[in-house]
Amino acid sequence: MQQPGSKKAILALADGTVVHGYAIGHIGTMGGELCFNTSMTGYQEVFTDPSYFGQIMIMTYPHIGNYGVSARDDEARSVMISGLIVRSFSHYYSNTMADGDLDQYLKRNKIVGITGIDTRKLVRHIREQGVLNAIISSNNSDADILVKQAQEWPAMEGLELATRVSRREPQTFKPDDHQQFFQPKAFKFDDPADASSREELPPVRYKVAAIDYGIKQNIINSLIRRGCMLRIFPSQTDFETIMEWQPDGFFFSNGPGDPNPMDFAVETITKARKTGKPMFGICLGHQLMAMTEGVRVIKMFVGHRGANQPVKNLERGRVEITTQNHGFAIDPDSLTPEIAEITHVNLNDGTLEGLNFKRFNGFSVQYHPEASPGPHDSSYLFDEFIERIKAYKKQNGEAV
Repeated sequence: MQQPGSKKAILALADGTVVHGYAIGHIGTMGGELCFNTSMTGYQEVFTDPSYFGQIMIMTYPHIGNYGVSARDDEARSVMISGLIVRSFSHYYSNTMADGDLDQYLKRNKIVGITGIDTRKLVRHIREQGVLNAIISSNNSDADILVKQAQEWPAMEGLELATRVSRREPQTFKPDDHQQFFQPKAFKFDDPADASSREELPPVRYKVAAIDYGIKQNIINSLIRRGCMLRIFPSQTDFETIMEWQPDGFFFSNGPGDPNPMDFAVETITKARKTGKPMFGICLGHQLMAMTEGVRVIKMFVGHRGANQPVKNLERGRVEITTQNHGFAIDPDSLTPEIAEITHVNLNDGTLEGLNFKRFNGFSVQYHPEASPGPHDSSYLFDEFIERIKAYKKQNGEAV
């Protein structure tokens, strides 16, 4: 929905493509790698996913903003995308649980956006040409200058971004302190925040050290729901400091950018392997765990981003609809049976989506089982991590 008298904006791609539309959010100029997300709902969760840091987001669902925004839907402390492209932007919302409208939310977070764009045509262009950098501007109308800026914008390949979104200090999360984050068991029209309707969280049974490369709030929630106390460590924390906390297992999070420059993370994971304790990695964490075995990670032509990616679980023989967000993937030609068993594959293009490692106590997936937004077909993976922790503790004579 475009308002009368809206300010014009320009989208300029590095290949010279220029598209005109109308400004939303912050008035300014911003660049990044173009990517698109096919989710039909959950735009706020997408915008606050740290894995999108440094990227301009195209939402393929045409109508964005109609249910406003709510603080409880944030996946991180701030909006992580660098820019936003939508077909039809709603300045008004209809949602009794919303805190405000999306336009003001974007302005507060200084996110430059553009609407009135044929997003279907733009996505087809990216799928044919591959990944492109772009610039959105609502305060510069010189298309030639903007195209040149897009061409000079740093490429995502070779770019380390995890340290840009990671916490600066360790932080502990446990069920007793975070009961308020969890949704009611059932929606109550009189008072949806009624504490009596909220799910009961279990007592602390396990200690998990989570390394923050851009961890999402719902990953934290998913582990807390299973009786875990989490100590979340900044991405470059030395391993000795992590071990002082005496964790029962290690979690390596999602995050933005290229994993190949992250030697510090490979070193940490290599040391964690030697403890024999269970390890679980998601997305960037999945790639980094594989890299400790010498497996290559490569840039994808387009990438997977959305809440409708079909993945086959080869162990269970079933198909899961998954939430994904990645522009890099493991090169299967660099993987051998001695290193890991392939547990999951993408049914759209055959991309490797999951590994069970043979030479250490770890497993990982390329997609997001915490599913925020998205389906919950893969939430069992958190249960598998807990079962590994229980088995390790039992094997070592520790109380379960």
